[in-house]
Order: sequence, then C-alpha cells, then structure tokens
Amino acid sequence: MSSHPKSKSKISKKPKINNLPPWPNNIGKRRKNTTIKGTKRHFIIEDEIMYQQSNAPRKLIAFQKIKLEEEDRIEFRFGYYQIGVKPGAKGRWVWGQFSLMIPEEDLKAILNEAKNRKWF
Repeated sequence: MSSHPKSKSKISKKPKINNLPPWPNNIGKRRKNTTIKGTKRHFIIEDEIMYQQSNAPRKLIAFQKIKLEEEDRIEFRFGYYQIGVKPGAKGRWVWGQFSLMIPEEDLKAILNEAKNRKWF
C-alpha cells in the first residue's frame, strides 16, 4: 500500500459552494481496468490531487499517481468528479465518464502541485 498520508489528497482551496459533500479520497485504493484487448490491469492509487474547477464549483478535477501492479511502474491519470443529479447518484460525487476539459489556470496549478510533491 501507499505510504502517503491521506491528508495530502487535496490542494488547500475553500469550496465555493457550502452544501457539497466531502471530497473523495482514493489514496491507497486498489482499482482495475480492462485494456482494449480485454486484459485486466490492476493499479493502486499512490497519491492524488483534487482540485475544484475554477469555473465549475460542482466539478472536482482528479490527478492521480498510480502504480500499475502487473508492470511494476508508475503512470498518471486525469479524471473528474461531478455532483450527481440522477436518482441513485443525486447529491454525491460521481466519477466522470467523458474526456476531461480543464481551464489553463487550473491545469497549471495542478501540475505545479505535482512538481512540489516530487511526482516528476
């Protein structure tokens, strides 16, 4: 598992909306995905940066440092969460299913934080 403390998950930034649920924290969690060839890949989220998007306060940008278990190497993953609106997901953070779109200023802030954490 990861030796990173869970408190490192987000950049200090006050939420713009008061009634949002707590931000997700995935540090240390094991996940899997399927390659285009159907092979299962497992990875552990070693660290993550959560950043509330500057022009969409109900959207969290996630930048994750992941360790691919089968290949024993580090990669990085961008994603996002939004507050769900459909029944069953309403009012909670839901992982986004589309390509991430991000303002330039937010991207710079996230990459600077990753550099500060010595990710690269």
